[in-house]
Amino acid sequence: LSSRATSRALVAAVVAVARRVNARYERYLERSFPRFYLLYSTFTSGMQALFLEVREIGRIRSRMFRQQLKVQQLPYRDMERLRQGGWVSDPDSLSSGWRQFRRDALKAIPIGIIAIPPFANFLVIVLMYFFPRQLLIHYFWTPQQQREFLDVYDSIRRDSYPDVVQSLALAARSLPEPRPRELLQQLCSQVQGGARPHLAQLLAVRSLFSGSPLVLNRLQVDHVRALSQVLFLTPHLPAVLLRHRLLSHILEIRHLDRALLRLGLGQLSEEELRAACYLRGLNSTHLGRAECRAWLEQWLRLSCELQASEASLLAHSMVLLSLNY
Repeated sequence: LSSRATSRALVAAVVAVARRVNARYERYLERSFPRFYLLYSTFTSGMQALFLEVREIGRIRSRMFRQQLKVQQLPYRDMERLRQGGWVSDPDSLSSGWRQFRRDALKAIPIGIIAIPPFANFLVIVLMYFFPRQLLIHYFWTPQQQREFLDVYDSIRRDSYPDVVQSLALAARSLPEPRPRELLQQLCSQVQGGARPHLAQLLAVRSLFSGSPLVLNRLQVDHVRALSQVLFLTPHLPAVLLRHRLLSHILEIRHLDRALLRLGLGQLSEEELRAACYLRGLNSTHLGRAECRAWLEQWLRLSCELQASEASLLAHSMVLLSLNY
């Protein structure tokens, strides 16, 4: 027992000395090399955040197993935690979201291994400096890089927005009933002209998206590919897989919307509010909190009004509500 106590005291003393040395080293870097220190601190905090994320994911999954819960029964923040870095494409399963998180973790493992030898983290910092978006997951991005890369990804996504509206306008021509066809064509022309649609206009054409050529399973392949890019899904898959993935991801967002409504928008931090808007098609990086909240309130009123059979309208609304906001 005395030997164990001595060993613990020795380990504690070594750890305390290492912490003091590391703290002095970090203060030196911050004073002498501020830009380098920013990368260094981003790396260390990113590794800590990744570890905490893995532990939190495990806690949520364990609770779901013990209580036999489905994803849609979780609180909003737990659902978001499972979705971070990817999608929970099956509303009754964690498989897709967990696979994406696992891919992120596997991507980070080589970085962690490289950083194990003494002073090898300098090589990691060089990688962070030259190839941050290509080689590193979001845990290792600086705040400025996060804003820049979100803009990059949104610009890629927004390239498909005009194609979605154009495809929708073309599909509207084949609708048999004249009055709904005119309403949808007017809606498309309004958005193409730079105006924002009202919630009542979207709800007025909701029946067209559940039992007509506008249902997801009957859209043209090019139309489905454009919608897939809106949700950051690869468009280079067979049409059957594209339609299945698109539907499952839209239903996931629908479940998140209901969980968010139960929580209340007032409970979200500014960061959570921006992330919720970004997920649903709006680039919120340059918007104020009030603008984000107003847009998200409109989105929730629409989403929580629609049924699962009207998922096609929800997918198109990611473009219709965001394009001119």
